[in-house]
Amino acid sequence: MRIDVFTIFPDLVETFAAASLLGRARRDGRLDVRVHDLRSGTDDPHRSVDDAPFGGGAGMVLRAEPIARVVEAADPRRPLLLLGPGGTRFDQAHAAALAATDGFSLLCGRYEDVDHRVRSEVVDGELSVGDFVLSGGEVAAFVVLEAVGRLVPGVMGNEASAAEESFADGLLEYPQYTRPAEWRGSAVPDVLVSGDHGRIARWRRAQALHRTVTARPDLIEARGGLTDEERALMDEVPAVGGWPATGFRPPEAPG
Repeated sequence: MRIDVFTIFPDLVETFAAASLLGRARRDGRLDVRVHDLRSGTDDPHRSVDDAPFGGGAGMVLRAEPIARVVEAADPRRPLLLLGPGGTRFDQAHAAALAATDGFSLLCGRYEDVDHRVRSEVVDGELSVGDFVLSGGEVAAFVVLEAVGRLVPGVMGNEASAAEESFADGLLEYPQYTRPAEWRGSAVPDVLVSGDHGRIARWRRAQALHRTVTARPDLIEARGGLTDEERALMDEVPAVGGWPATGFRPPEAPG
């Protein structure tokens, strides 16, 4: 898979893409991540990629011309997706869909915005990693690279991990335990050391349901609610403790 990333901070993106699973996948030839410096498309001594907005206003705007030059020279894999808060919300389904292709490209926004003609003339769509504002698209690119890259066949050591983790079936993942079997008076559930793989699978399914109902009821709603079989399983297998009742909620803003 080839992934092209266009940014004004190529060293930052390159450092991230060279580390951990992504770095190993690049060295193994499973991922071809190409990082392009948008400043290489400029022709002035200061390598300026931004300018003041027409009509006035705060901030600076990324110019269309240098972006188009670099993109056209690179001939990247499509779709080319602009990373910005106004895009389609990126989720696990998007990650899986992109991982099933032979490649795609990311354009990291910066400053106040990109010249709107970039949207109409250069990119194929816009992608958002959440309803919040970042200083630039590089951090968002890290999220997409990580989420997609780990789903490419052969990148993760255990391919079953991707099928069992959070969001794979519209549910959060079941709780995990490791050594020691008892810690600070809290013991690992007996079923996990029973050796009965059927019971373990049912317990894990039940815990995934309990956790999702408690922490992310919106995911249950998106699945169309619980089936009678799922409700019966939750009644049969009680939830383990340790999940926050409603998840973290930020404090109210003053005033």
